[in-house]
Amino acid sequence: MSINATQQIRCPKCGQLQDMTVWQSITVSDGADLKEDLLHGKVNIFQCYGCGHKALMPTPLLYHDEKKRLMISFSPCDDDVTRAKLFENIKNSSKSSGELDKLTDYNLRFITGYNDLLEKILIFDNGLHDKAIEVIKLMVLMQDTDNMDNRVCMFGKKDNDELEFLVQDKKDGKLYTSRVPIATYDTVAEQLRLSGVKFKSFDWEIVDADYAARLLRGANNNL
Repeated sequence: MSINATQQIRCPKCGQLQDMTVWQSITVSDGADLKEDLLHGKVNIFQCYGCGHKALMPTPLLYHDEKKRLMISFSPCDDDVTRAKLFENIKNSSKSSGELDKLTDYNLRFITGYNDLLEKILIFDNGLHDKAIEVIKLMVLMQDTDNMDNRVCMFGKKDNDELEFLVQDKKDGKLYTSRVPIATYDTVAEQLRLSGVKFKSFDWEIVDADYAARLLRGANNNL
Protein backbone atom coordinates (compact mmCIF):
# COMPACT_ATOMS: atom_id res chain seq x y z
CA MET A 1 0.00 0.00 0.00
CA SER A 2 1.26 3.46 -0.91
CA ILE A 3 1.37 5.85 2.03
CA ASN A 4 1.84 9.62 2.07
CA ALA A 5 1.26 12.60 4.31
CA THR A 6 0.98 16.35 3.75
CA GLN A 7 3.68 18.25 5.60
CA GLN A 8 4.43 21.93 5.96
CA ILE A 9 8.03 22.47 4.87
CA ARG A 10 10.16 25.55 5.44
CA CYS A 11 12.60 26.32 2.65
CA PRO A 12 16.14 26.09 4.07
CA LYS A 13 17.26 28.86 1.71
CA CYS A 14 14.60 31.58 1.89
CA GLY A 15 12.47 30.43 4.82
CA GLN A 16 9.14 30.30 2.98
CA LEU A 17 6.58 27.77 4.25
CA GLN A 18 4.63 25.56 1.88
CA ASP A 19 2.66 22.30 1.91
CA MET A 20 4.18 19.22 0.33
CA THR A 21 3.09 15.61 -0.16
CA VAL A 22 5.74 13.34 1.33
CA TRP A 23 5.69 9.64 0.49
CA GLN A 24 6.69 6.92 2.98
CA SER A 25 5.91 3.96 0.72
CA ILE A 26 5.09 3.31 -2.94
CA THR A 27 3.40 0.14 -4.16
CA VAL A 28 3.59 -0.08 -7.94
CA SER A 29 0.22 -1.81 -8.30
CA ASP A 30 -1.49 1.26 -6.81
CA GLY A 31 -0.89 3.17 -10.05
CA ALA A 32 1.64 3.69 -12.84
CA ASP A 33 1.60 7.49 -12.51
CA LEU A 34 3.21 7.43 -9.08
CA LYS A 35 6.04 5.21 -10.29
CA GLU A 36 6.60 7.51 -13.26
CA ASP A 37 6.78 10.50 -10.93
CA LEU A 38 9.42 8.67 -8.89
CA LEU A 39 11.48 7.79 -11.97
CA HIS A 40 11.33 11.42 -13.13
CA GLY A 41 12.62 12.69 -9.79
CA LYS A 42 9.34 14.20 -8.61
CA VAL A 43 8.78 12.16 -5.44
CA ASN A 44 10.01 13.58 -2.12
CA ILE A 45 11.92 16.33 -3.89
CA PHE A 46 11.18 19.70 -2.31
CA GLN A 47 11.07 22.70 -4.63
CA CYS A 48 10.43 26.12 -3.14
CA TYR A 49 7.66 28.13 -4.81
CA GLY A 50 9.47 31.31 -3.84
CA CYS A 51 13.17 30.95 -4.64
CA GLY A 52 13.16 27.69 -6.60
CA HIS A 53 15.51 25.89 -4.21
CA LYS A 54 15.38 22.08 -4.64
CA ALA A 55 16.33 19.46 -2.08
CA LEU A 56 15.70 15.79 -1.32
CA MET A 57 13.49 15.23 1.71
CA PRO A 58 15.27 13.13 4.38
CA THR A 59 12.32 10.71 4.49
CA PRO A 60 12.74 6.92 4.27
CA LEU A 61 10.80 5.37 1.39
CA LEU A 62 9.76 1.76 0.84
CA TYR A 63 9.32 0.78 -2.82
CA HIS A 64 7.34 -2.40 -3.53
CA ASP A 65 6.87 -4.03 -6.94
CA GLU A 66 4.83 -7.20 -6.37
CA LYS A 67 4.96 -8.28 -10.02
CA LYS A 68 8.76 -8.17 -10.16
CA ARG A 69 9.09 -9.42 -6.57
CA LEU A 70 11.24 -6.45 -5.73
CA MET A 71 11.31 -4.43 -2.51
CA ILE A 72 13.69 -1.53 -1.94
CA SER A 73 14.19 0.26 1.36
CA PHE A 74 15.55 3.75 0.69
CA SER A 75 16.97 5.75 3.59
CA PRO A 76 18.68 9.00 2.52
CA CYS A 77 22.12 9.00 4.12
CA ASP A 78 25.71 9.88 3.22
CA ASP A 79 27.41 8.76 6.44
CA ASP A 80 28.90 5.25 6.52
CA VAL A 81 28.34 4.72 10.26
CA THR A 82 24.70 5.79 10.10
CA ARG A 83 24.23 3.72 6.95
CA ALA A 84 25.45 0.58 8.71
CA LYS A 85 23.12 1.18 11.67
CA LEU A 86 20.10 1.75 9.42
CA PHE A 87 20.89 -1.43 7.52
CA GLU A 88 21.09 -3.49 10.71
CA ASN A 89 17.86 -1.92 11.95
CA ILE A 90 15.84 -2.98 8.90
CA LYS A 91 17.31 -6.48 8.98
CA ASN A 92 16.50 -6.91 12.67
CA SER A 93 13.01 -5.43 12.45
CA SER A 94 12.10 -7.58 9.41
CA LYS A 95 13.14 -10.72 11.24
CA SER A 96 11.49 -9.88 14.56
CA SER A 97 8.21 -8.86 12.90
CA GLY A 98 8.05 -12.02 10.77
CA GLU A 99 7.92 -9.94 7.59
CA LEU A 100 11.04 -11.60 6.22
CA ASP A 101 9.31 -14.99 6.14
CA LYS A 102 6.73 -13.59 3.68
CA LEU A 103 9.39 -12.33 1.25
CA THR A 104 11.38 -15.48 0.54
CA ASP A 105 11.13 -15.17 -3.26
CA TYR A 106 11.89 -11.43 -3.37
CA ASN A 107 14.96 -9.37 -4.14
CA LEU A 108 15.36 -7.14 -1.07
CA ARG A 109 17.59 -4.10 -1.37
CA PHE A 110 18.75 -1.42 1.05
CA ILE A 111 19.69 1.87 -0.65
CA THR A 112 20.86 5.24 0.67
CA GLY A 113 21.30 7.21 -2.58
CA TYR A 114 18.36 8.62 -4.57
CA ASN A 115 20.00 7.98 -7.94
CA ASP A 116 20.84 4.45 -6.80
CA LEU A 117 17.16 3.90 -6.02
CA LEU A 118 16.13 4.97 -9.52
CA GLU A 119 18.87 2.86 -11.08
CA LYS A 120 17.74 -0.29 -9.24
CA ILE A 121 14.19 0.18 -10.49
CA LEU A 122 15.38 0.62 -14.08
CA ILE A 123 17.60 -2.45 -13.90
CA PHE A 124 14.76 -4.74 -12.83
CA ASP A 125 12.30 -3.03 -15.19
CA ASN A 126 14.60 -4.04 -18.05
CA GLY A 127 14.51 -7.69 -17.01
CA LEU A 128 18.08 -7.58 -15.67
CA HIS A 129 19.57 -8.40 -12.29
CA ASP A 130 21.57 -5.87 -10.29
CA LYS A 131 24.18 -8.35 -9.07
CA ALA A 132 25.37 -8.98 -12.61
CA ILE A 133 24.99 -5.30 -13.54
CA GLU A 134 27.17 -4.18 -10.61
CA VAL A 135 29.93 -6.53 -11.72
CA ILE A 136 29.73 -5.19 -15.27
CA LYS A 137 29.80 -1.59 -14.01
CA LEU A 138 33.02 -2.38 -12.17
CA MET A 139 34.45 -4.03 -15.29
CA VAL A 140 33.63 -0.87 -17.28
CA LEU A 141 35.48 1.30 -14.76
CA MET A 142 38.44 -1.09 -14.73
CA GLN A 143 39.03 -0.39 -18.42
CA ASP A 144 40.74 2.82 -17.26
CA THR A 145 42.37 1.95 -13.94
CA ASP A 146 44.21 5.29 -13.74
CA ASN A 147 40.93 7.20 -13.49
CA MET A 148 38.50 4.69 -12.03
CA ASP A 149 38.72 6.10 -8.49
CA ASN A 150 37.39 9.43 -9.80
CA ARG A 151 34.54 7.91 -11.81
CA VAL A 152 31.04 6.61 -11.17
CA CYS A 153 29.28 4.19 -13.50
CA MET A 154 25.48 3.93 -13.72
CA PHE A 155 23.21 1.72 -15.79
CA GLY A 156 21.54 3.72 -18.54
CA LYS A 157 19.34 1.56 -20.72
CA LYS A 158 18.91 -1.71 -22.57
CA ASP A 159 19.00 -1.15 -26.32
CA ASN A 160 18.33 -4.22 -28.48
CA ASP A 161 21.43 -6.39 -28.06
CA GLU A 162 23.47 -3.90 -26.00
CA LEU A 163 23.46 -2.30 -22.57
CA GLU A 164 24.40 1.36 -22.22
CA PHE A 165 26.22 2.65 -19.14
CA LEU A 166 26.88 6.25 -18.17
CA VAL A 167 30.28 7.05 -16.69
CA GLN A 168 30.70 10.36 -14.88
CA ASP A 169 34.14 11.72 -14.05
CA LYS A 170 33.85 13.52 -10.70
CA LYS A 171 37.14 15.32 -11.31
CA ASP A 172 36.51 16.98 -14.67
CA GLY A 173 32.71 16.72 -14.65
CA LYS A 174 32.58 15.01 -18.03
CA LEU A 175 30.05 12.30 -18.89
CA TYR A 176 30.97 9.30 -21.01
CA THR A 177 28.96 6.38 -22.37
CA SER A 178 30.03 2.76 -22.58
CA ARG A 179 28.14 0.04 -24.45
CA VAL A 180 28.34 -3.62 -23.48
CA PRO A 181 26.90 -6.55 -25.50
CA ILE A 182 23.95 -8.23 -23.83
CA ALA A 183 25.87 -11.48 -24.38
CA THR A 184 28.44 -10.22 -21.85
CA TYR A 185 25.68 -9.71 -19.30
CA ASP A 186 24.39 -13.24 -19.94
CA THR A 187 27.88 -14.66 -19.45
CA VAL A 188 28.48 -12.74 -16.21
CA ALA A 189 25.07 -13.71 -14.81
CA GLU A 190 25.65 -17.39 -15.59
CA GLN A 191 29.14 -17.33 -14.05
CA LEU A 192 27.72 -15.78 -10.89
CA ARG A 193 25.06 -18.50 -10.65
CA LEU A 194 27.67 -21.22 -11.15
CA SER A 195 29.82 -19.67 -8.41
CA GLY A 196 26.94 -19.92 -5.93
CA VAL A 197 25.48 -16.41 -6.04
CA LYS A 198 21.75 -16.49 -5.33
CA PHE A 199 19.48 -14.32 -7.49
CA LYS A 200 16.82 -14.19 -4.77
CA SER A 201 17.36 -12.73 -1.31
CA PHE A 202 17.38 -14.57 1.99
CA ASP A 203 17.66 -11.24 3.79
CA TRP A 204 18.02 -7.54 3.02
CA GLU A 205 21.11 -6.89 0.90
CA ILE A 206 23.30 -3.99 -0.15
CA VAL A 207 24.27 -4.64 -3.78
CA ASP A 208 26.70 -1.94 -4.87
CA ALA A 209 30.26 -1.42 -6.11
CA ASP A 210 31.74 -2.87 -2.89
CA TYR A 211 29.56 -5.94 -3.30
CA ALA A 212 30.76 -6.36 -6.89
CA ALA A 213 34.38 -6.02 -5.79
CA ARG A 214 33.87 -8.83 -3.26
CA LEU A 215 32.36 -11.01 -5.99
CA LEU A 216 35.34 -10.41 -8.24
CA ARG A 217 37.60 -11.40 -5.39
CA GLY A 218 35.80 -14.73 -5.22
CA ALA A 219 33.21 -13.96 -2.53
CA ASN A 220 29.51 -14.77 -2.81
CA ASN A 221 26.32 -13.06 -1.68
CA ASN A 222 26.49 -14.59 1.79
CA LEU A 223 28.97 -11.83 2.65
